[in-house]
Amino acid sequence: MSIPSPFAQKLTPSQSLASTPWKTTGAVDQNGKRVALDNAGVSNFVGWAYFKADGTYTMYNLDDSPKLKGDWTVNADGSERWINAKDATGKVLFERVVPIVELTKNVFTYRVYPNAADTKTYFDIIHTKTNHVEPGTDAKGPGANGAQGNDGKGGYHFNNGNKR
Repeated sequence: MSIPSPFAQKLTPSQSLASTPWKTTGAVDQNGKRVALDNAGVSNFVGWAYFKADGTYTMYNLDDSPKLKGDWTVNADGSERWINAKDATGKVLFERVVPIVELTKNVFTYRVYPNAADTKTYFDIIHTKTNHVEPGTDAKGPGANGAQGNDGKGGYHFNNGNKR
């Protein structure tokens, strides 16, 4: 007889996205060919991302400078993510829906189309779980001290891609 682990729980797609900080670590085109992160088609999607369980997010460039903030959702089957971006007054600047290619506790990949009318040409933007603490949180948010939130269960690994 096996005893179920209290740590083995199936996360919903939204819980998976909110479970960890993310770092953009790669991009591939429609042919599966790697694309440099400074490529004009992908560079706007590169950085650190922090999706919070309350439906808000913040994103930063890899130098920790602020990039975007706003609201987010993932549909129930995990096939799409919606975000908006807001200015400092809370005014919505834009909204975007992207197809999710992969979403696990370690990898989050979504697809962007440089030309919305041409779905044969795209980039898959790859993010991996990281322990990078959200800038400006004084190491009190997810990723702090290797723990998720304040539960102390850890589970984070060091991503050597964090080096700048």
